[in-house]
Amino acid sequence: MTANTPDISGQPSGSSTRNAPTTVAPSPRSERYRARVQEIVAQYPDPHSAILPLAHLAQDQHGWLPPEAIQQIGQLVGRTSADVLGTVSFYTMFKRKPCGKLLVSVCTNVTCLVVGGPEVLHHLEETYGTDIDVTVEEVECLAACGGAPALQVNYEFHENLTPESARGIVEEYKSGTRKARTISGTTVAG
Repeated sequence: MTANTPDISGQPSGSSTRNAPTTVAPSPRSERYRARVQEIVAQYPDPHSAILPLAHLAQDQHGWLPPEAIQQIGQLVGRTSADVLGTVSFYTMFKRKPCGKLLVSVCTNVTCLVVGGPEVLHHLEETYGTDIDVTVEEVECLAACGGAPALQVNYEFHENLTPESARGIVEEYKSGTRKARTISGTTVAG
């Protein structure tokens, strides 16, 4: 690999992004990271089956799945970039555009709609619309109807919310009072 060739993370060596996780995964140039990639591929009789775990690893490293990471995953498993993209685009947890370190997914499906989900969403969008560390998204259903309105922060559930309590939860993650999972929902060691 040359100095500017991206690895599975999609990040060329020496570059940085505003959304790169700070303590999530080992450096893509490290032996530990390379060993983890090989370990994942080796777990499957058909390397094609490693697409999803490799996509999680790349997303945790970079904060999203850039085209270069999708291309390298294809190379690692012997598939085309189109095959990898066809797989990861099916799953909403894989982000193909940069997003903040905190991904706030607010449910606005029927039950949440009736009890205040849209109000929670609009309040968070207004509060964090220009915050590069927080991405607020509307989601169809979190399957948490008994605790509506509900949201997730990096796939950690929070229920029975008001616009103010939802903002308080996000602020707790931002301040470190609550420890966020990775952008893919992986629990961070430490």
